[in-house]
Amino acid sequence: MADIEGAAVPERLLITRTTTGGDISVVTLAGEVDLDGSSQLRDVLLSCVETAPVTVVDFSEVAFLDSSGINVLISTHQAADSRGVSFRLAAPQQAVLRVLQLVGVDTLIPCYPTVDQALAA
Repeated sequence: MADIEGAAVPERLLITRTTTGGDISVVTLAGEVDLDGSSQLRDVLLSCVETAPVTVVDFSEVAFLDSSGINVLISTHQAADSRGVSFRLAAPQQAVLRVLQLVGVDTLIPCYPTVDQALAA
């Protein structure tokens, strides 16, 4: 059974949080992660790392990620790290993976090819 929360920036970014029975939060993103949706994304991710021992962000439906999204990921990683919580990224499309690699986020935050692999890690 899963609990679902949603936050949306119309036509730009849909954020869905699912909590699995094992207390793992999976945040699924769809659309573009940019300045317009970054504050909502930050709120959702920080809530996850405050309440769940593991948070996985599913990027499989994200076509674009800018510096504001990168900043959200880094600040969430820092919050998770300070709490001893696991924070993982999963299933980025090639364009998003390229951005993560260019700025080195993939070396800071574990990044997995699939959500299942991120959940199993």
